[in-house]
Order: sequence, then structure tokens, then C-alpha cells
Amino acid sequence: MPFQRNPVLQTTGSAHERVGTALVIQTAFLGDVVLTTPLLEALARRAGPVDVVTTPAALPLVATHPGVRRAIPYDKRGQDRGMAPFLALARALRAERYEAAYLPHRSLRSGALAWLARIPRRIGFHDGWPLLYTEVRRRPADGHESDRLLALAGEPPRSFAPRLWPTPADAAAVDSWLDAVQGSLDGGFVALAPGSIWGAKRWPYYRELAEQLARRAGIVVVGGAEDASLASEITAAVGRSGGRAVSACGRLTLRQSAVLIGRARLLVTNDSAPLHLATAMGTPVVAVFGPTIPEFGFGPLREGEGEGEGEGAASVGLVGLACRPCSDHGPRACPLGHHRCMRELSVDRVLAAIEETGALRRRD
Repeated sequence: MPFQRNPVLQTTGSAHERVGTALVIQTAFLGDVVLTTPLLEALARRAGPVDVVTTPAALPLVATHPGVRRAIPYDKRGQDRGMAPFLALARALRAERYEAAYLPHRSLRSGALAWLARIPRRIGFHDGWPLLYTEVRRRPADGHESDRLLALAGEPPRSFAPRLWPTPADAAAVDSWLDAVQGSLDGGFVALAPGSIWGAKRWPYYRELAEQLARRAGIVVVGGAEDASLASEITAAVGRSGGRAVSACGRLTLRQSAVLIGRARLLVTNDSAPLHLATAMGTPVVAVFGPTIPEFGFGPLREGEGEGEGEGAASVGLVGLACRPCSDHGPRACPLGHHRCMRELSVDRVLAAIEETGALRRRD
């Protein structure tokens, strides 16, 4: 199985000479991988760059991180699905003779992979699969997820922050794209991320919000190719109202999208991966929560501030709804069929949260 080496941190030598490198196995969602970057930095500061097993989708987010020596793709739901590829990966990892494995993802698959790779130290959380670990750490019940993951390395909260490392080529590609649409975005722009793989997490009023915000700034809709149709509705509505809006959905890579979000005056997003990209890129963010809540630990985070608090970060949701939250991740559709948590969350509420961040006032 080919392993992809970090171009910033090339390594040489035999497997015997590489004894001592730690491995992190994190094959959860994109946002979870972003929130694992503080752990990667903490481990690298302690004992040198680590190797990371992650999904092909998330691999670009860690492949350029200076705390990562090598990014190892594992397509658990695609071409590597099934027992044979899983065992092949375990054998390949065993040949690397890792000293320790850190398991932020509390899945049986991650624990079994480290165990089958015969890694002598396997560090995981108490609410994972402790029988497969040699060291069990308590996972804090409260706080932000990035801080909970830092506890795996025994680090205090806020000792490291989520951070991404796009390349100069990524920045150049975004510069080129912005140059092509610059006439639509003079004076800066607000980024909107209306999509989510979880249908119930999608707030339905981004078009109306964009029409309001376009009076103060250009609008860029960010997301994957699957969000292009939704983005077209938003940009068309803004255009009819005399505003300026463009879609970047499906036109940039993941790291390039992070760069673009980093250039925005503000991001408005659902409880989804773009929220964490904004956090890692230092962009002010307003996060719209429906079936989930920020108290789960995945809300906006600003260095030196509390979750969802302070200038530069805000979260908004419908308070007092008895059925909310309804799941850890948000279901594909509302279990009760009414989707009140999103339908009754008004544009005015979100606009008020935007004002709370101060992000647009600074340049109006």
C-alpha cells in the first residue's frame, strides 16, 4: 500500500531507523480532522512529526501540516472497504514499527487497526474500546472538541489551536480565481456555506440572508460540487436584487476553499466542516445550529475566548424547542417531519448574530 509523504517533511532511512514515530488514526468527518490538528501539533512538539491515517477526503488537510511526517489514506467506505484492505493496511503499519498510536476517533475499527499493527503503546479514550488500548485517558465531558482531543496527549485546554497549512500554490490558485471574479467582490466579501451532508442541518434561508448581506458586501457561496445547484439559486436571487454574488462550489480544492474562507470578512455556515475551516483559518464565523447544539463541543472557537462567545464568533439556534437536540450529528431529515429547529430560525436572528461578531462593522 503506497504511503504519501509530507513534501515539507521528507524522511529517509529504513523502517528500523524510523522506530519511535507516533501514529495518529483519525478517519472521522472532515471537521473532526480539522479539530485534530491541535493534537498533531502537540505530539509533534513533544517528539517530532507524526504519521496520520485518515480518509482520502481529509488527507489534503493534514498532508501539508508541519507536524505531520506522512499522511496515509484509508478509504474505509470506498476502495478500501472490507476486511482484506483493512488487514493489508494493518500489515503495512506493522512494518513501520511505530512506538505509539493515538486514537482520537473512538471507533472499533481504529482501535483494532492499531492492535493488529502491533503498536506497543495504544492511547485511547475511556468511552472508545479500552480493551484494545494499553493506556486509557478520560475524555472530558465538557469543552470544545479540539480541547477534548488534546487531553489524549495530556495537554491542557487551549494549549494549541486548530490550524491548517495551505501551500503557496493553493493561495495562488485562489488569487487567480478571485482576480477572475474581482468585479463582483470589490470591497471584500462574505462567504456562505449553505450545504451539509446531513439534510436536517441545512438552514433554508441562505438565499434571503444573501440578499440582505449583499447590500454591505459581495457574496461568495462555498462548498462542494454537490452544493452548486443551491449556490446558483442564491447567486441568481442576489443578482436580481442588484447585489454581487458568485459561486465557488466545486471550483476549488478543499485546501483552496480553506484559503478562500480565510480571505472572507465573515463566514455564515451550518454546523458542518466549513465552520471548522473558518476556525482554523482565523475567519470570523456565525454558525447556525438546528438539530445539534454548540454544547456538543463543535461550535465556533476563537483563541482566548469561550465557545460561541466574543467578537469574531457567534452561534445561533432556536432556544426552548423540546425536540432539540435530536441527535449527535444531525439526521438526514427531521425525525418528526416539521424541521422547526431550522424553519423557525429567522433571518433577523442570524443577522443579529452577524452584528454580534463585529466582522462587518469594521469595514462598513
